[in-house]
Amino acid sequence: MENTSIFNGIVQYEHEQVMLCHDKHTGLKAIIAIHNTVLGPALGGTRMWQYANDAEALEDALRLSRGMTYKAAVAGLNLGGGKAVIIGDSRKDKSEAFMRRYGKFVNNLGGKYITAEDVGTTTKDMEYIHMETKHVAGIPESMGGSGDPSPFTAYGVYMGMKAAAKHKWGSDSLNGKKVSIQGVGHVGIHIIEHLTKEGATVYFTDIFEDKIKAVQKQFPSAIFVKPEEIYGLQVDIYAPSALGATINDETIPQLKCEIIAGCANNQLKDEVKHAQMLKERNILYAPDFLVNAGGLINVYSELNGYNRKRVMEQCEYIYTIAMNVFEEAESKNITTAQAANQLAEKRIQSIANNKLYI
Repeated sequence: MENTSIFNGIVQYEHEQVMLCHDKHTGLKAIIAIHNTVLGPALGGTRMWQYANDAEALEDALRLSRGMTYKAAVAGLNLGGGKAVIIGDSRKDKSEAFMRRYGKFVNNLGGKYITAEDVGTTTKDMEYIHMETKHVAGIPESMGGSGDPSPFTAYGVYMGMKAAAKHKWGSDSLNGKKVSIQGVGHVGIHIIEHLTKEGATVYFTDIFEDKIKAVQKQFPSAIFVKPEEIYGLQVDIYAPSALGATINDETIPQLKCEIIAGCANNQLKDEVKHAQMLKERNILYAPDFLVNAGGLINVYSELNGYNRKRVMEQCEYIYTIAMNVFEEAESKNITTAQAANQLAEKRIQSIANNKLYI
């Protein structure tokens, strides 16, 4: 995205609204991006990260919020797509005042955007935000919310992995398979739990020492590798589970896997180009916004009277949706990213057309 105009990216990704937030007293700098509200209010988490510059933060907010639109559409939820990013170090810069001030900005949007947790934010942060606005999901269970959505995101990814295995190898069993996981935060560690229970061999990496130690303590059989080594491992499944754009011109030639299925958003740096490169290498890509929808499903349920059993059933349905996407891509000789996008766009357009007559 060029820096000549802030509108370049907004027009490129077809966003409805972008709000820049700043508070001099707390040092808050945030961007809230609302991509599309045809299906309902835009729900998406707030990410806190040390971006290199403001343009990088805006690009991330725009790409992530667009992904949320497609995620909700594919999952059959009555939600639009939105996302927010806070620029800063989540381990040092946050405070109650900081998050409550951010909550006021969310509240100013009047429900058009509903926030939740993401990379760098927690259920405690959502509790602070909730002090200033009702437009927040993923609040602690003690407050009547659904709590941490990470286990549900992980379960959906696990279902996506099994669907990919079924399509690729004829069996959805992951017993004996080798899986590499890049990033073992809230979601990644739960994915490891599912995989080790089924008998898979897990390789993992992360940039934070405390997360590495947590995995090694909880799952002694998991094998740590250095971050730069994760791409070239000879594995069956590679699971990008940190930040986006890690599947790109530099990493694709290194990959020695047959399936990519992880919880990170926007895994492909260039959705069209890199999806095609994976297809040409016969690597089955499980579209990220399809398989990582479990967390969104969970917080959406919170808005309509939380039912954990219903959430688990919807997360399991990710398996069926993924199988349909893989089969559609194969029958049309298109990439799985194209097939998933077409499924989402078809639902959005059908509802948009229907609203014209209401």
